[in-house]
Amino acid sequence: MIDRETILSRLEGYDLHEAKIGVLASHSALDTCDGAIEEGFQTLAICQEGRDKTYTKYFKALRNPDGKVRRGIVDDVIMVKKFKDATAPEVMSQLVQNNVLFVPNRSFTSYCGIDSVENDFAVPIVGSRNMLRSEDRGGEKDYYWLLEQAGMPAPKKVAKPEDIDRLTIVKLHHAKKKLERGFFTASSYEEYEKKSQKLVKDGVIEAADLKHARMEEYIIGPVFNLDFFYSPLEERGSRIELLGIDWRFESSLDGFVRLPAEQQLALNDKQRLPEYTVCGHNSATMRESLLENAFELAEKYVKAAETHFKPGVIGPFCLQTCVDKDLNFFIYDVAPRIGGGTNVHMSVGHAYGNSLWRRTMSTGRRLAMEVRRAIIEERVDEIVT
Repeated sequence: MIDRETILSRLEGYDLHEAKIGVLASHSALDTCDGAIEEGFQTLAICQEGRDKTYTKYFKALRNPDGKVRRGIVDDVIMVKKFKDATAPEVMSQLVQNNVLFVPNRSFTSYCGIDSVENDFAVPIVGSRNMLRSEDRGGEKDYYWLLEQAGMPAPKKVAKPEDIDRLTIVKLHHAKKKLERGFFTASSYEEYEKKSQKLVKDGVIEAADLKHARMEEYIIGPVFNLDFFYSPLEERGSRIELLGIDWRFESSLDGFVRLPAEQQLALNDKQRLPEYTVCGHNSATMRESLLENAFELAEKYVKAAETHFKPGVIGPFCLQTCVDKDLNFFIYDVAPRIGGGTNVHMSVGHAYGNSLWRRTMSTGRRLAMEVRRAIIEERVDEIVT
């Protein structure tokens, strides 16, 4: 892990009155940039050649002579051949020269590799650098471990395929789309064998990855991705805020559930097994009687993170939950950084964040507000790692 003094030394060389918000141009970068613009920051996106037009053309920021943004949200771009080059010395040098405070997203850790993020990327990160590794399932101290330490509810783990006796989801990477999912479900060992062999044959998963797959009881119920924010700077109100809730569109799963049962049964062998590739999100609310339970989950997570991953949570995090028939929460995934669904909050905010702050409040804007406050109060060292 990069020594904290190295980051603070870099920060001392910054002109924070000219600070920019930086992000890898993928995942939730638009929300990050939109929120930064709303709070008066300039933005910088690291783009990969060939998949940059969203940021370099369609959402390019155009400013009036007085500096006010007329349209768009991305001011500056650093172009790289591959996203993994974002941690290269020459890129880091440009970021530091531009006084960039960098917001990590899932694409950043996935494309650049967690080792490089922890050990090479000598740029101030807004958030907890040392918590990002916990997102990788199967690690020594992954988020399942942290949930267990916190006494938080998660789907029951299934130790081996032979133990499958109810609907179980098998979590592993897609064989060809390495950043996507090769998930599948099974209700018995026989079904597991049949489906896994079929998916291996079709090139959706690799046989070797099955040994390391996470298997857990499938919770039947709606999905609520709880987009929280933790402010280490707040001294009067609650430090934990619920900014919004989202849920996913998954391909090809969502196409399956729109088909009548008769048509589902008529699908051929290549169509029959759905894939779980996230391709979009939508916004949601939940009944008020459940909100206190949701906040209790966030309180436990923040406390456990502070104990096991000092300094703990900084800024946005997402608890991805299912709610069963008895209205019990089960956490099936955790994002210790800005969530993947927060683009649904861009510009319009979300019911909870808006109500709390009495203005349109997205996760991206809340992040930028925290940075602005830290600069004004000369406490930026408290929100970067």
